[in-house]
Amino acid sequence: MLISCKYCGGLHERGEVCAKKPAREKKTTYIDKFRWSRTWQKKRKQINDRDKYLCQACLRDMKGTELRYNYTDIEVHHIVPMIEDWDKRLEDTNLICLCSTHHSMAERGEIEREELIDMVEEIYKKYHK
Repeated sequence: MLISCKYCGGLHERGEVCAKKPAREKKTTYIDKFRWSRTWQKKRKQINDRDKYLCQACLRDMKGTELRYNYTDIEVHHIVPMIEDWDKRLEDTNLICLCSTHHSMAERGEIEREELIDMVEEIYKKYHK
């Protein structure tokens, strides 16, 4: 079956790669390599266990919450980004579970870092008396 090509405007067989398709030029960074490491995989699981695989922002019914006990699309967020402070990349107090919606909001600064830090402190007070 022939399909129209968005790169050259011609027709190609489905699945054929056009010679005019630009090459993808994303370079692997030290942050990418860290995210693929066993060290990060282990730490991410530890934080998910600590936060019970629940979005901590949804639990507090913050703006954007659709489901209070949200356990779908959970991501571990670095409160202080690795690019800003590499030494905090594995600190428990710098990591928190958020759903993809709240993670995006935190990345854009719509959820203040201080709020996230307070949430982590609250978790530690609750579970580490």
